[in-house]
Amino acid sequence: MEKNAYDQELNRYEFEDQILYTGFSSYQDAEEYAQNKGGKLVEVGFRDGNDNPEITTEGGLLEKKMHYFVDAGDEYQFIHSSDPGFREYADELQKIKAKQLQSPPDERYIANFEIENTEDPIVVIKNGHFESVTSRERSKYLKQAHVYEIAVSLPKS
Repeated sequence: MEKNAYDQELNRYEFEDQILYTGFSSYQDAEEYAQNKGGKLVEVGFRDGNDNPEITTEGGLLEKKMHYFVDAGDEYQFIHSSDPGFREYADELQKIKAKQLQSPPDERYIANFEIENTEDPIVVIKNGHFESVTSRERSKYLKQAHVYEIAVSLPKS
């Protein structure tokens, strides 16, 4: 299994003529991977709640040198853990965790399992207010969201 710079597994999508890898921790991580493997950087989009990437330029990731972006309309904002604004919501995440620690043991186990398993957390803001925490992988399945990720394309041998 291929891994990113933080030793997390990459997502692999196989097509007729190429293999796409997503799940990079940064734009630089994807650049290094492409250089090491002889691939090229591309942008992929996951739209309408599915996990089928399509090569696109809609998110502008290559120009902006970003690795992840979600467009879910004007009322929603998705803040990735690597985004500068993420720190502003760290207190809110700590409050959620503290509240869970006060809950009964069975509820605490289930709730903590979800937050602890949120690799690469994404804060969801609705109309300027904290709404929830999700992951990059789960954000692909939100019907109103168009998720864009940087990918590395390798020729299929």
